[in-house]
Amino acid sequence: MMKHTLLLAGLGAALPFSALAADSSAPDNTLERVTITGSNIRASVKAKANPVQLITAADIAKSGKADLPDVLRSLAVNSGNSFNEQVTGSFSAGTAGVSLRGLGQRNTLVLVNGKRVSNYATAQELQETFVDLNALPLKAVKRIEILKDGASAIYGSDAIAGVVNIILYPDYQGAEAGVEFSRDSSTGQNQQKFNLLAGKGDLEQDGYNIWFAFDSQKRGRLDQTDVSWLKDNDFRGLPGGSLNRAVTNYYGSDPTNRFPKAVGPLQDTDYSTLNPAKSGRVWAYNPAQYTTLMPAIERYHAALHGSYRLNATAEAYAEFLYGASHASAIFAGPLSLTSSLRAWDAANQKLVPISTTLPVGHPDNPNAAPTPFSTVLFGQGERDKTDSTSFRRLLAGVKGSGDKWDWDVSGLYSDSRLREYAYNFVNRYAYEALLQNGGYSFTDPSKNSEAVKDSLRINTLRPAYYRVMSLDATASTELGRLPAGPIGFAAGYQLRREVMNAGTSWQMLSGTELRPALDLIDGSRLIQAAYSELNVPLLKNLSLSAAARADHYSDFGNAFSPKLGLRYQPLESLTLRGSVSKGFRAPSLPEITQSTAVSYSSAQDPFDPVTPGRSVSFTHLVVANPAIKPERSNNLNLGFVFSPTASTSIGVDYYRIRQKDVIGLEDPETLIRNPQAYPGQVVRDSQGRLQSISQKFINLSSQSTSGFDLELSQSWKFAPGKLTLAAQWTRLLSFSKPLQQNGPQVEGAGSNVHGALPRWKGQTSANWEARDWSGTLTWFHTNGYTQATRDDDNDQAWVKGSDTFNLSASYKGFKRLTLTAAVDNLTNKRPPWDAHSGVYFNSSQYDPTGRTFILGAQYKLD
Repeated sequence: MMKHTLLLAGLGAALPFSALAADSSAPDNTLERVTITGSNIRASVKAKANPVQLITAADIAKSGKADLPDVLRSLAVNSGNSFNEQVTGSFSAGTAGVSLRGLGQRNTLVLVNGKRVSNYATAQELQETFVDLNALPLKAVKRIEILKDGASAIYGSDAIAGVVNIILYPDYQGAEAGVEFSRDSSTGQNQQKFNLLAGKGDLEQDGYNIWFAFDSQKRGRLDQTDVSWLKDNDFRGLPGGSLNRAVTNYYGSDPTNRFPKAVGPLQDTDYSTLNPAKSGRVWAYNPAQYTTLMPAIERYHAALHGSYRLNATAEAYAEFLYGASHASAIFAGPLSLTSSLRAWDAANQKLVPISTTLPVGHPDNPNAAPTPFSTVLFGQGERDKTDSTSFRRLLAGVKGSGDKWDWDVSGLYSDSRLREYAYNFVNRYAYEALLQNGGYSFTDPSKNSEAVKDSLRINTLRPAYYRVMSLDATASTELGRLPAGPIGFAAGYQLRREVMNAGTSWQMLSGTELRPALDLIDGSRLIQAAYSELNVPLLKNLSLSAAARADHYSDFGNAFSPKLGLRYQPLESLTLRGSVSKGFRAPSLPEITQSTAVSYSSAQDPFDPVTPGRSVSFTHLVVANPAIKPERSNNLNLGFVFSPTASTSIGVDYYRIRQKDVIGLEDPETLIRNPQAYPGQVVRDSQGRLQSISQKFINLSSQSTSGFDLELSQSWKFAPGKLTLAAQWTRLLSFSKPLQQNGPQVEGAGSNVHGALPRWKGQTSANWEARDWSGTLTWFHTNGYTQATRDDDNDQAWVKGSDTFNLSASYKGFKRLTLTAAVDNLTNKRPPWDAHSGVYFNSSQYDPTGRTFILGAQYKLD
């Protein structure tokens, strides 16, 4: 395999340079040819064989969606298991990704102009490396192409579920600027946006073109207390709902053995309202006041692109992208002191327990013996975080097009940097000293001086970065002609290096920070890849495409990805297409390199001595595994497009993806129920309460998914204007994978056992254009799903679906000025209730925003 890789690499590297020497003729402009995502062979748009969904800048404007992540997350093919900035407690807070086919962000490749960009500086869910959509410019986007079948044969790793290719303007002349203001009428959340696009020069006439784009976005923070139907945290009237309160301030393990008086936000609460099996009175508080649903953000994006004509057939180009983002949120409430309190021992790479026992003689200890206690440091206030990130990509190259060869040679550098600031965390050593000398009152925080409270406070800084450097060379030509047409050929070579370093604060490494959360990653890899592609017209209406790619990774070894496709057009109005391919996903650097993560989660514990069978919290320790193998896939796509008239199009595509050696973690509840099978991995305290679970990434088993996509478009022309109906829907037939290594396959389609995966998801729009007016009504539908985790028979069994509508309109009757207005979530629909979502709804499918009014203006200077 290594010899094969080097052979292809040499072929791929040599072709572009032989093209430079051989191709000096002027380009043939008699037939417009373009490069479609999923192929390196330029051809007529009508000749494309891959299922590609096209979203133009005009489509984005009509959708009423506020930014790039909103546009992509609303797509039907974004089935589930994608994250956005609602996940404020993660190691990648303030980010947004896309997950085609529900296979996770790690299986969806995001490109800009057909080339890679840096992944985000840290990992989502401890293992997913992904491109942060919030880092990419929106104003510079000309169109987005969604390739909905596997593309490892062309692009390599991460393209198992498909490719999102964000295509910027190749050139631009003139200038325009715009502003937009929006307000959520339900929550009061405001947002302001500004954009600018300016360019000069005609590449054909002037020999150059240069353009600059800038956009900014500012939005206020949305806390749970800002949402009327969430702020009380009382869901007892809903299936499986309960009164969400946190119990604290008690001695020993019995919450009814409580401190003498309430402090802070504590309220006297009947224990049975929180747990029907219990009785007595407890101190409890509403955690909603310490929960941010969407962070406050400030984002700035800039793009600079230049092209220079070298001669009649070649041009040099350069492109620079920059993004800066600041996201601030309440990370959590004041620190809880319980028996699970821990600190990090860097020398031994483990967590060590920290005492929560009042010594004899402490003013808060009513007993003549050391007394365990649980409390919340309300006097210290909430804990906050601000994530400041920057993104850069510099691309430069030379490309040409002539009678025989098209070629492109480029170099790329891209990085993502994070500086996460955490405020008002707690100093372990100061806490231990005050616990022993009685210098801090836990039962009455009002007795504590500001000096004492300040001694407990620490602020930390967590740095991280991800870097990508690559050299790319591609070339395409016609190898010859058959009676049915030309034989298209393309080949290429890539040399790429990836580096990831996610650190932590010195307070964490020294063991100073209490209840630490960390995600330490330090790794790099070198990748060589060579690929080739062939398009053969077997008959006038039948063509065969073939592609192959060989990759060599310095950490795990080799991968080979072939692909075959057929395109058959028996009628002018009917096109049949199909493809089979093999793909792979390289283990992410957090999965295979030096990495250690400590996080906090919850699971059902049938052996809990206090609340058996109910969800309990635990500390989660996860480490990398250098022995894991890459994930491999077999992809099948079959479909047709029927266009009986120029104004009618119907497309149906079936997909099936089967993966093996899927990398992940076994279900924690499996470990909890079978501790004898996982010796040393499940740790309990002296009372038998779950403390921590330790795991490492493994190749679990296989998973598979299948379904089909529907695309419909119909337009009618009337005397006053034009009406266009368009729909994109996805039906999920199956999604199965095991919950443990070599375990049985568990079907997840239409349930949330593998994340919320509704069987139907789609959007349908009606657009009316008449002279200077344009209006669009868009219907977004997400089907319901089965509640896979149920505490008892009275728990919720089904999560309802959702239907929302956006309405947008524009008027361009003024010279150079376009006015826009939109209403998102026209009916002010709440997301459906999900009893096991953590707050109220599943954040991979929905967000808490209500009816939002948007006003905007765009002014063209040319």
